[in-house]
Amino acid sequence: MTYNPELPLIVQSDRTILLEVHNPLFSEARQALSGFAELLKSPEYIHTYRITPLSLWNASASGYSAESIIQSLLAYSKFGVPPAIVGEIQEQMSRYGMIRLEQWDDALVLVSENELLLTELTRYKQLERYIQEKLSSHAYRIPLHTRGVIKQELIKLGYPVQDVAGYTEGEPLALQLRSQTATGKPFSLRSYQQDAVDTFYAGGSAMGGSGVLVLPCGAGKTIIGIGAIEKLQTATLILTTNATSVRQWIDELLDKTTLTADQVGEYTGQRKEVKPITVATYQILTYRPKGEDEEYPHLKLFTERDWGLIIYDEVHLLPAPIFRMTTGIQAKRRLGLTATLVREDQREDDVFTLIGPKKYDLPWKDLEGKGWIAQAVCKEIRLPIEPRLREKYAFATPQQKYRIAAENPNKAMAVKKLLERHANDRVLIIGQYLDQLQELADTLHIPLITGKVPEKERALLYQQFKNGSCKQLIVSKVANFAVDLPDANVAIQISGTFGSRQEEAQRLGRILRPKAADNTAHFYTLVTRDTREQDFALHRQLFLIEQGYRYEVLEMNDLF
Repeated sequence: MTYNPELPLIVQSDRTILLEVHNPLFSEARQALSGFAELLKSPEYIHTYRITPLSLWNASASGYSAESIIQSLLAYSKFGVPPAIVGEIQEQMSRYGMIRLEQWDDALVLVSENELLLTELTRYKQLERYIQEKLSSHAYRIPLHTRGVIKQELIKLGYPVQDVAGYTEGEPLALQLRSQTATGKPFSLRSYQQDAVDTFYAGGSAMGGSGVLVLPCGAGKTIIGIGAIEKLQTATLILTTNATSVRQWIDELLDKTTLTADQVGEYTGQRKEVKPITVATYQILTYRPKGEDEEYPHLKLFTERDWGLIIYDEVHLLPAPIFRMTTGIQAKRRLGLTATLVREDQREDDVFTLIGPKKYDLPWKDLEGKGWIAQAVCKEIRLPIEPRLREKYAFATPQQKYRIAAENPNKAMAVKKLLERHANDRVLIIGQYLDQLQELADTLHIPLITGKVPEKERALLYQQFKNGSCKQLIVSKVANFAVDLPDANVAIQISGTFGSRQEEAQRLGRILRPKAADNTAHFYTLVTRDTREQDFALHRQLFLIEQGYRYEVLEMNDLF
């Protein structure tokens, strides 16, 4: 095995990969790894990645070959690549597409060129009950309604299914993208947005039509979704995170397409409209009245019209009942949009099987380099804790420890200093605990938006922030997702959901819209030194570090 000390990687036989941060080739190697490996740890000097079956299957679906991945590892590895890892990559990537679902006339058929493998798999109890008929040594007929279940069972056995059974066309809907928006601005898809749409569509073939597109917050995932609707010309159900996002989708559809208001419906707690384009929240679909027999009465929306496309916005947040419903509608085209495939509940396999594999992934730093999103400066500010609270912290339970650290009173002083530093900027102060946020709002005389604030009042505050009459907002978790505040250029994170990487990515995303003047965004995280909060902060930063961002660590005294 050759040894080159100038290269940045050490590839280990346990599937982990070590990457030297201060190596001149760090950025190149990091970008190469991001396509097929998962970041595990990112301390100052060595980052640790891991190759997993799912990361390799997603890479395969995105167009990577086993050979291209092996060559990337060889190009950057100090010691070469262990033969066991070469074999693992070849084995796992060969599995994607080894088992296929195809449509033969009116029949759904499980197909493989590997007769022995197909025979072995169909004899497992969890699959055997779905086999209707053996059509040949290479093909078995299964019920149409088991399309999702079969895929879930096979991925558990280590064989991801390539679904090329095609899709129902759905109810036709004629529309066009405008060359000039309804508000009078020139409009067209950016080149990467068009690439994402074309990758999903795949010329209308069965190779397209289901999958996940991964793009940074601020990259225009809504526009990509609209581009997919225009390409397919079919009735579409759009599922998103909250009522604010529903209205943003509707506004964008009416502004940038030839659709009229009577063709676009809102399905939320306030309205129940079912139109050719219907935008609904996950919350209303998973609402279950107390004491009623019907489990989830609004899930019937999935069958209210002959939808040709279902769009899952922020697909990494998909609730379990929506997964279950999606299992039975695999003949519908399905598009997932997200900034990160990381799920805190570890259900990435279900996203892969039921929505589709990752089809397009655009690194954040690529868009930043081209000016499509703002350049982000990330800083973690570590704060001391008063002796009285330190003593309380020492005797607290693990969960109490986190909250004591998160609500450190020194954070109010740090926020005040940061607001002085950014007096002319548009600032979002984001937190987890409502009492903490309310106290900060009262002290600083800044408007506060939480889940308890009525939608009409929220919309007014968001509008005031956009037009500059209000330059500072304090927001709870309601602003984590799908809130369009393009002029926000500073975010101060005072507390969060433990070690949630997805939340970190979403919060940074609130300030990444491109800026007309200084295209720079500032992201501050306030962390109590030497506490569980500091440990969680390191985990939260994992995803963004994988994207190429670096966190500068400051002390509270640096603000004065």
